[in-house]
Amino acid sequence: MWIADGWKDYEVLDCSAGEKLERWGDYTLLRPDPQVIWTTEKKIPQWKSLNGHYHRSKSGGGEWEFHDLPKEWTIQYPLIRSGAKNPEGKTLTFHLKPFAFKHTGLFPEQAVNWSWFYPLIKKATDAGRKVRVLNLFAYTGGATVAAAAAGAEVTHVDASKGMVTWAKENAVSSGLGEAPIRWLVDDCMKFVERELRRGKSYDAIIMDPPSYGRGPKGELWKLEDLVYVLLQRSGELLSEKPLFFLINSYTTGLQPAVLSYMLHTAVLEPWRERTGKDAAGDMSEVTADEIGLPVSSNGLVLPCGASGRICFPE
Repeated sequence: MWIADGWKDYEVLDCSAGEKLERWGDYTLLRPDPQVIWTTEKKIPQWKSLNGHYHRSKSGGGEWEFHDLPKEWTIQYPLIRSGAKNPEGKTLTFHLKPFAFKHTGLFPEQAVNWSWFYPLIKKATDAGRKVRVLNLFAYTGGATVAAAAAGAEVTHVDASKGMVTWAKENAVSSGLGEAPIRWLVDDCMKFVERELRRGKSYDAIIMDPPSYGRGPKGELWKLEDLVYVLLQRSGELLSEKPLFFLINSYTTGLQPAVLSYMLHTAVLEPWRERTGKDAAGDMSEVTADEIGLPVSSNGLVLPCGASGRICFPE
Protein backbone atom coordinates (compact mmCIF):
# COMPACT_ATOMS: atom_id res chain seq x y z
CA MET A 1 0.00 0.00 0.00
CA TRP A 2 1.12 3.55 -0.78
CA ILE A 3 0.64 5.64 2.36
CA ALA A 4 0.30 9.42 2.47
CA ASP A 5 2.37 9.91 5.62
CA GLY A 6 4.03 13.24 4.77
CA TRP A 7 1.38 15.50 6.29
CA LYS A 8 1.96 17.79 9.28
CA ASP A 9 -1.27 19.81 9.01
CA TYR A 10 -3.58 16.83 8.51
CA GLU A 11 -4.13 13.48 10.22
CA VAL A 12 -6.73 10.79 10.66
CA LEU A 13 -7.04 10.72 14.43
CA ASP A 14 -9.33 7.71 14.63
CA CYS A 15 -12.17 5.97 12.78
CA SER A 16 -15.13 3.92 13.91
CA ALA A 17 -18.78 3.16 13.13
CA GLY A 18 -18.75 4.49 9.58
CA GLU A 19 -16.97 7.76 10.38
CA LYS A 20 -13.42 9.12 10.38
CA LEU A 21 -12.17 11.67 12.90
CA GLU A 22 -9.71 14.09 11.27
CA ARG A 23 -7.52 17.02 12.19
CA TRP A 24 -7.37 19.65 9.46
CA GLY A 25 -4.85 22.16 10.79
CA ASP A 26 -6.32 23.50 14.04
CA TYR A 27 -9.78 22.02 13.49
CA THR A 28 -11.33 18.62 14.13
CA LEU A 29 -13.91 17.25 11.69
CA LEU A 30 -15.98 14.07 11.78
CA ARG A 31 -17.11 12.80 8.39
CA PRO A 32 -18.68 9.60 7.00
CA ASP A 33 -16.40 7.09 5.30
CA PRO A 34 -17.76 3.97 3.57
CA GLN A 35 -14.54 2.06 4.22
CA VAL A 36 -15.02 2.25 8.00
CA ILE A 37 -17.20 -0.82 8.52
CA TRP A 38 -15.75 -1.60 11.96
CA THR A 39 -16.96 -0.38 15.34
CA THR A 40 -14.11 0.19 17.77
CA GLU A 41 -13.99 1.95 21.12
CA LYS A 42 -13.74 5.75 20.86
CA LYS A 43 -10.99 6.34 23.40
CA ILE A 44 -9.34 9.63 22.38
CA PRO A 45 -10.83 12.92 23.67
CA GLN A 46 -11.16 14.53 20.21
CA TRP A 47 -14.33 12.52 19.62
CA LYS A 48 -16.03 14.89 22.07
CA SER A 49 -14.50 18.17 20.85
CA LEU A 50 -15.59 18.56 17.24
CA ASN A 51 -15.49 21.71 15.13
CA GLY A 52 -17.58 20.17 12.37
CA HIS A 53 -19.66 17.02 11.93
CA TYR A 54 -21.25 15.89 8.68
CA HIS A 55 -24.41 13.92 9.41
CA ARG A 56 -25.45 11.59 6.63
CA SER A 57 -29.18 11.29 6.01
CA LYS A 58 -30.83 7.89 5.67
CA SER A 59 -32.67 9.23 2.63
CA GLY A 60 -29.43 10.33 0.93
CA GLY A 61 -27.18 13.35 1.24
CA GLY A 62 -26.78 14.99 4.62
CA GLU A 63 -25.82 18.22 6.34
CA TRP A 64 -23.03 19.84 8.32
CA GLU A 65 -23.19 20.75 12.01
CA PHE A 66 -20.58 23.36 12.99
CA HIS A 67 -18.98 24.30 16.31
CA ASP A 68 -16.59 27.25 16.17
CA LEU A 69 -15.38 26.46 12.64
CA PRO A 70 -14.42 29.28 10.23
CA LYS A 71 -16.00 29.44 6.79
CA GLU A 72 -12.56 28.94 5.24
CA TRP A 73 -9.02 28.16 6.41
CA THR A 74 -5.77 26.80 4.99
CA ILE A 75 -3.38 23.91 5.51
CA GLN A 76 0.02 23.22 4.00
CA TYR A 77 1.82 20.22 2.52
CA PRO A 78 5.63 20.04 2.11
CA LEU A 79 6.90 18.51 -1.14
CA ILE A 80 10.38 17.05 -0.72
CA ARG A 81 12.84 15.63 -3.26
CA SER A 82 13.52 12.43 -1.37
CA GLY A 83 16.92 10.90 -1.99
CA ALA A 84 18.39 14.08 -3.46
CA LYS A 85 21.68 15.51 -2.20
CA ASN A 86 19.86 18.77 -1.66
CA PRO A 87 16.33 17.74 -0.67
CA GLU A 88 14.81 21.14 -1.35
CA GLY A 89 11.10 21.19 -1.87
CA LYS A 90 8.06 23.39 -2.11
CA THR A 91 5.31 24.03 0.40
CA LEU A 92 1.81 23.89 -1.06
CA THR A 93 -1.05 25.81 0.56
CA PHE A 94 -4.66 24.67 0.20
CA HIS A 95 -7.88 26.54 0.94
CA LEU A 96 -10.45 24.45 2.79
CA LYS A 97 -14.14 24.95 3.36
CA PRO A 98 -16.86 22.42 4.14
CA PHE A 99 -19.34 22.10 1.30
CA ALA A 100 -21.73 19.67 -0.41
CA PHE A 101 -21.74 16.02 0.57
CA LYS A 102 -19.09 16.01 3.33
CA HIS A 103 -16.22 17.41 1.24
CA THR A 104 -13.64 20.01 2.25
CA GLY A 105 -12.02 20.67 -1.14
CA LEU A 106 -9.06 18.33 -0.71
CA PHE A 107 -8.38 14.59 -0.78
CA PRO A 108 -5.30 14.31 1.49
CA GLU A 109 -4.51 10.72 0.49
CA GLN A 110 -3.56 12.05 -2.95
CA ALA A 111 -0.42 13.56 -1.43
CA VAL A 112 1.23 10.15 -1.86
CA ASN A 113 0.91 10.63 -5.62
CA TRP A 114 2.12 14.26 -5.53
CA SER A 115 5.22 13.16 -3.65
CA TRP A 116 5.79 10.38 -6.19
CA PHE A 117 5.66 12.48 -9.35
CA TYR A 118 7.16 15.71 -7.97
CA PRO A 119 10.79 14.44 -8.12
CA LEU A 120 10.21 12.91 -11.57
CA ILE A 121 9.18 16.28 -12.97
CA LYS A 122 11.73 18.24 -10.95
CA LYS A 123 14.62 16.13 -12.21
CA ALA A 124 13.56 16.70 -15.80
CA THR A 125 12.97 20.44 -15.46
CA ASP A 126 16.23 20.92 -13.53
CA ALA A 127 17.97 19.35 -16.54
CA GLY A 128 16.41 22.00 -18.78
CA ARG A 129 13.57 19.94 -20.19
CA LYS A 130 10.15 21.51 -20.81
CA VAL A 131 7.59 19.17 -19.25
CA ARG A 132 3.93 19.38 -20.29
CA VAL A 133 1.40 17.88 -17.86
CA LEU A 134 -2.31 17.25 -18.44
CA ASN A 135 -4.50 16.96 -15.34
CA LEU A 136 -8.01 15.65 -16.07
CA PHE A 137 -10.89 15.79 -13.58
CA ALA A 138 -8.51 18.12 -11.78
CA TYR A 139 -10.87 19.26 -8.98
CA THR A 140 -9.28 21.92 -6.72
CA GLY A 141 -5.82 21.40 -8.17
CA GLY A 142 -3.75 19.42 -5.69
CA ALA A 143 -1.92 17.59 -8.47
CA THR A 144 -1.84 20.73 -10.61
CA VAL A 145 0.01 22.83 -8.05
CA ALA A 146 2.36 19.94 -7.20
CA ALA A 147 3.31 19.56 -10.86
CA ALA A 148 3.65 23.32 -11.34
CA ALA A 149 5.84 23.53 -8.22
CA ALA A 150 8.21 21.07 -9.92
CA GLY A 151 8.47 23.36 -12.94
CA ALA A 152 5.96 21.79 -15.33
CA GLU A 153 3.61 23.54 -17.73
CA VAL A 154 0.19 22.27 -16.64
CA THR A 155 -3.17 22.05 -18.39
CA HIS A 156 -5.87 21.80 -15.70
CA VAL A 157 -9.27 20.52 -16.90
CA ASP A 158 -12.44 20.17 -14.83
CA ALA A 159 -16.13 20.43 -15.70
CA SER A 160 -16.92 22.63 -12.69
CA LYS A 161 -16.22 26.35 -12.97
CA GLY A 162 -16.30 26.65 -9.18
CA MET A 163 -13.65 23.97 -8.73
CA VAL A 164 -11.38 25.60 -11.30
CA THR A 165 -11.72 28.95 -9.50
CA TRP A 166 -10.86 27.21 -6.22
CA ALA A 167 -7.82 25.59 -7.83
CA LYS A 168 -6.60 29.00 -9.00
CA GLU A 169 -6.80 30.22 -5.40
CA ASN A 170 -4.70 27.27 -4.26
CA ALA A 171 -2.09 28.07 -6.91
CA VAL A 172 -1.89 31.70 -5.79
CA SER A 173 -1.62 30.70 -2.12
CA SER A 174 1.18 28.29 -3.01
CA GLY A 175 3.17 31.06 -4.72
CA LEU A 176 2.29 29.74 -8.18
CA GLY A 177 -0.03 32.46 -9.37
CA GLU A 178 2.29 33.24 -12.30
CA ALA A 179 3.13 29.60 -13.09
CA PRO A 180 2.39 28.36 -16.64
CA ILE A 181 -0.97 26.76 -15.86
CA ARG A 182 -3.79 26.67 -18.38
CA TRP A 183 -7.15 26.64 -16.56
CA LEU A 184 -10.02 25.08 -18.52
CA VAL A 185 -13.67 24.42 -17.70
CA ASP A 186 -14.47 21.58 -20.06
CA ASP A 187 -15.73 18.04 -20.48
CA CYS A 188 -12.60 15.90 -20.14
CA MET A 189 -13.44 13.37 -22.84
CA LYS A 190 -14.32 16.07 -25.37
CA PHE A 191 -11.16 17.99 -24.49
CA VAL A 192 -8.97 14.92 -25.09
CA GLU A 193 -10.59 14.37 -28.48
CA ARG A 194 -9.97 17.99 -29.48
CA GLU A 195 -6.35 17.83 -28.39
CA LEU A 196 -5.85 14.73 -30.53
CA ARG A 197 -7.29 16.52 -33.55
CA ARG A 198 -4.96 19.45 -32.85
CA GLY A 199 -1.95 17.13 -32.76
CA LYS A 200 -1.07 18.04 -29.16
CA SER A 201 1.03 15.88 -26.86
CA TYR A 202 1.88 15.73 -23.16
CA ASP A 203 4.81 14.32 -21.21
CA ALA A 204 2.67 13.30 -18.23
CA ILE A 205 -1.05 12.67 -17.76
CA ILE A 206 -2.93 12.60 -14.45
CA MET A 207 -6.58 11.70 -14.03
CA ASP A 208 -8.99 11.10 -11.17
CA PRO A 209 -12.28 10.20 -12.89
CA PRO A 210 -15.47 10.09 -10.81
CA SER A 211 -18.00 7.27 -10.85
CA TYR A 212 -20.69 9.57 -12.15
CA GLY A 213 -20.77 13.18 -13.22
CA ARG A 214 -21.84 15.74 -15.76
CA GLY A 215 -19.85 18.06 -17.98
CA PRO A 216 -20.34 21.84 -18.15
CA LYS A 217 -23.12 21.37 -20.74
CA GLY A 218 -24.79 18.43 -19.00
CA GLU A 219 -22.70 15.70 -20.63
CA LEU A 220 -23.19 12.44 -18.73
CA TRP A 221 -20.14 10.62 -17.41
CA LYS A 222 -20.44 7.00 -16.25
CA LEU A 223 -17.10 5.48 -15.38
CA GLU A 224 -17.71 1.84 -16.27
CA ASP A 225 -18.85 2.81 -19.76
CA LEU A 226 -16.18 5.38 -20.56
CA VAL A 227 -12.98 4.96 -18.53
CA TYR A 228 -11.31 2.43 -20.84
CA VAL A 229 -11.95 4.57 -23.91
CA LEU A 230 -10.72 7.63 -22.03
CA LEU A 231 -7.49 5.79 -21.15
CA GLN A 232 -7.01 4.74 -24.76
CA ARG A 233 -7.56 8.21 -26.15
CA SER A 234 -5.54 9.94 -23.42
CA GLY A 235 -2.68 7.52 -24.01
CA GLU A 236 -2.54 8.71 -27.61
CA LEU A 237 -1.65 12.17 -26.25
CA LEU A 238 1.58 10.91 -24.68
CA SER A 239 4.75 12.32 -26.19
CA GLU A 240 7.60 10.26 -27.63
CA LYS A 241 9.48 10.55 -24.31
CA PRO A 242 6.85 10.69 -21.57
CA LEU A 243 7.58 10.73 -17.86
CA PHE A 244 4.50 9.08 -16.38
CA PHE A 245 0.79 8.29 -16.55
CA LEU A 246 -1.33 8.25 -13.37
CA ILE A 247 -4.93 7.22 -12.76
CA ASN A 248 -6.65 7.28 -9.39
CA SER A 249 -9.83 5.57 -8.25
CA TYR A 250 -11.72 6.06 -5.01
CA THR A 251 -15.50 6.12 -5.35
CA THR A 252 -15.30 3.77 -8.30
CA GLY A 253 -14.00 0.86 -6.27
CA LEU A 254 -11.74 -0.29 -9.11
CA GLN A 255 -9.17 -2.74 -7.77
CA PRO A 256 -5.41 -2.18 -8.31
CA ALA A 257 -5.25 -5.23 -10.59
CA VAL A 258 -7.98 -3.72 -12.79
CA LEU A 259 -6.09 -0.43 -13.03
CA SER A 260 -2.89 -2.28 -13.89
CA TYR A 261 -4.59 -4.33 -16.62
CA MET A 262 -6.15 -1.23 -18.18
CA LEU A 263 -2.89 0.73 -18.11
CA HIS A 264 -1.08 -2.12 -19.84
CA THR A 265 -3.65 -2.68 -22.57
CA ALA A 266 -5.06 0.82 -23.12
CA VAL A 267 -1.95 2.97 -22.62
CA LEU A 268 1.42 1.22 -22.48
CA GLU A 269 1.09 -1.35 -25.28
CA PRO A 270 -0.37 1.15 -27.80
CA TRP A 271 2.39 3.62 -26.88
CA ARG A 272 5.03 0.95 -27.53
CA GLU A 273 3.49 0.15 -30.89
CA ARG A 274 3.32 3.81 -31.85
CA THR A 275 6.89 4.62 -30.80
CA GLY A 276 8.49 1.33 -31.83
CA LYS A 277 9.73 0.59 -28.31
CA ASP A 278 9.26 -3.10 -27.70
CA ALA A 279 8.84 -4.74 -24.32
CA ALA A 280 12.37 -6.15 -24.24
CA GLY A 281 14.05 -2.81 -24.74
CA ASP A 282 11.69 -0.69 -22.66
CA MET A 283 12.19 -0.12 -18.95
CA SER A 284 8.78 1.45 -18.38
CA GLU A 285 6.96 -0.01 -15.43
CA VAL A 286 3.28 -0.37 -14.55
CA THR A 287 2.45 -0.49 -10.84
CA ALA A 288 -0.86 -0.30 -9.01
CA ASP A 289 -1.73 -0.44 -5.35
CA GLU A 290 -4.12 0.72 -2.70
CA ILE A 291 -3.50 4.16 -1.21
CA GLY A 292 -4.14 5.00 2.41
CA LEU A 293 -3.80 7.37 5.35
CA PRO A 294 -2.18 6.46 8.69
CA VAL A 295 -4.47 6.46 11.73
CA SER A 296 -2.63 8.12 14.58
CA SER A 297 -4.61 6.55 17.44
CA ASN A 298 -3.63 2.97 16.64
CA GLY A 299 -0.91 2.94 13.95
CA LEU A 300 -3.17 1.23 11.40
CA VAL A 301 -3.96 2.48 7.88
CA LEU A 302 -7.30 3.68 6.53
CA PRO A 303 -7.71 2.54 2.89
CA CYS A 304 -8.67 5.36 0.48
CA GLY A 305 -8.96 3.76 -2.93
CA ALA A 306 -6.29 2.79 -5.44
CA SER A 307 -3.89 4.30 -7.94
CA GLY A 308 -2.24 2.97 -11.07
CA ARG A 309 1.02 4.36 -12.48
CA ILE A 310 3.23 4.00 -15.52
CA CYS A 311 6.76 5.30 -15.03
CA PHE A 312 8.52 5.58 -18.38
CA PRO A 313 12.31 5.25 -18.89
CA GLU A 314 14.47 8.33 -18.96
